[in-house]
Amino acid sequence: MEIRAVDTPLLDWAGDALALGLFEDSIEQSDELNQLDSKLSGLLKEIIEETEFKGKEGSSTVTRVGGGSAVRKVMLFGLGKPETLKLDSWRRYGAAIAKLAKKEKCKTLGISLPLGNNDSAKIAQAVSEGIELGLYQDRRFKSEPEEDAINLEQVDLLGLGGQNEAINRAHQIATGVILARQLVAAPANTITPIAMAETAQQIASEHGLQVEILEREECERLGMGAFLGVAQASDLPPKFIHLTYKPDGTPRKKLAIIGKGVTFDSGGLNIKGAGSGIETMKMDMGGAAATLGAAKAIAQLKPDVEVHFISAVTENMISGHAIHPGDILTASNGKTIEVNNTDAEGRLTLADALVFTEKLGVDAIVDLATLTGACVIALGDDIAGLWSSDDNVANGLVHAAEIAGEKMWRMPMEEKYFEGLKSPIADMKNTGPRPGGSITAALFLKQFVKETPWAHIDIAGPVWADKENGYNNPGATGYGVRTLVHWVLSDN
Repeated sequence: MEIRAVDTPLLDWAGDALALGLFEDSIEQSDELNQLDSKLSGLLKEIIEETEFKGKEGSSTVTRVGGGSAVRKVMLFGLGKPETLKLDSWRRYGAAIAKLAKKEKCKTLGISLPLGNNDSAKIAQAVSEGIELGLYQDRRFKSEPEEDAINLEQVDLLGLGGQNEAINRAHQIATGVILARQLVAAPANTITPIAMAETAQQIASEHGLQVEILEREECERLGMGAFLGVAQASDLPPKFIHLTYKPDGTPRKKLAIIGKGVTFDSGGLNIKGAGSGIETMKMDMGGAAATLGAAKAIAQLKPDVEVHFISAVTENMISGHAIHPGDILTASNGKTIEVNNTDAEGRLTLADALVFTEKLGVDAIVDLATLTGACVIALGDDIAGLWSSDDNVANGLVHAAEIAGEKMWRMPMEEKYFEGLKSPIADMKNTGPRPGGSITAALFLKQFVKETPWAHIDIAGPVWADKENGYNNPGATGYGVRTLVHWVLSDN
C-alpha cells in the first residue's frame, strides 16, 4: 500500500472511494463541499438527509455514485466537535476511514480532512500511522490465506501536498510498532530467547546498529545472579541483548531503554494455576518487544541521540534446576535477594539489566515491563503505570505518550512501602505485601540504579487488546514503541 500526500483538488480526484471528514453540525459550511455536491447532483445533501448524518465522532455513511462519475463511492466520516480534537484523534480517523474503505472493497482511496490551522505535517503523520496500524492483520499462523481479499493499494491525503517526509516518518514508526506486535503475538515455541537475539541481530544488520549478545558464561562473569537464577530451569539458553544506535557526530544526549524479555512465564515453582492466564504468558516479553520495535524505528529515523536497547531474555520454567521459593540470589551489584515468589521473576531479570546499563554512562534510563497484575487492577487494561526518581524524565515520558496516543499515568514512588520488601536473611525480598504491589515492584527496581535518572513503565495492561480499539486490532498492540520514539526525539 502506498500513502501519498497530494494537492489534487477535491473536485478533480478520481478513484474508488472519496472519504470526507466532517465536523459535527458544520456540514454545510465549506464552499468546496458545496461545489462537490453540485458536481454530484446533490448526492451529498441527499445522503446526509436520508441517513440523518450529523458528523458525530465515529459516525459514517457510504453511498455509491452513479452516472459515470470518476469516483465510485463517497464516504462521510464524522469527526465530532473541533474543540475535542487531539493529535491522536487524527490517528484514529485514519484507521477508521481506511478500515471502512477496505470493507467497501476499495483499492484506491482519497481522504479529505478539514485541516484548519492545525500542523499539516503532524496531521499527515498521525493519519498515516493510523492507516498502517489500523489495517495491519497478523495472519502468519493461518494455514490458508484470506479468501477474496481486496486490499487498499493507494491512499491519497488530499490537501497535504509536500508532506511526504511526514508520511515516511509515520511508516518508519509503524514498522517498529508492527515488529513489536509480531513478537508479542507469536507463540512461545516461535519467539524464544534465541529468536529474540536473532531479531536483534537482524535489526543491527539491516539498519547499521551495533549488537552484542552476551551468552550465559559472559553473564556469569558479570555476576548476573538474579537474571541467571530465573534462567536456570529452562532448556533454552538465556540471551542478554545489547543494541546500540550511534548518530553521526557527537550525540546531544545518551539514553537507554530496557525491556523485560521473559518469552514464557510458567511462574516457576510458584506455578501459575487455573484461571491465572498462563496461556497468555507468551506476551511477558512485551517490554523487550517494544524495545526492539523502538530500535527498528529509531535506526530509520536517525536522530542525533545515542540510544542503547537492552534486554535480559529468558524463559521462566520448571525443572529440577529451578530456583526454589526461599532461595537467595546475588545480583551483579552485590545486593542479595530472597526469592519468596518465583513468579515475580521479571524484576530479577531487570535488576541485572539496570546494573549493566548504568555502567554505560547514559543520561537517563527507562525500563518497560509487563511486570504486575497489580498495575492492571489499579489502572485497567488501557493505561500504563509510570514510576520515576526524576521529574524531568517522568514529564518527558508523559508528554511523549500524549503525542503518541498511548495512555500513561504517573504513580507514587512511596518509599516507606519498601519496608514490605525487607528480608531478615537477605538485603530484600523480591515481592512485598499484596497492597501496593506495583509500587513495591518499582521500589525493588530502584535498588539497582544508583545515580542515573530513571523511570519504570508497567505495561501489563495495554500490551494486549481483547477488542478492536481505534488503530489497535484485537491482540498485541505494540504499546510503548511510539512513546519511546517520541521520548528519544524530544528536545529534553
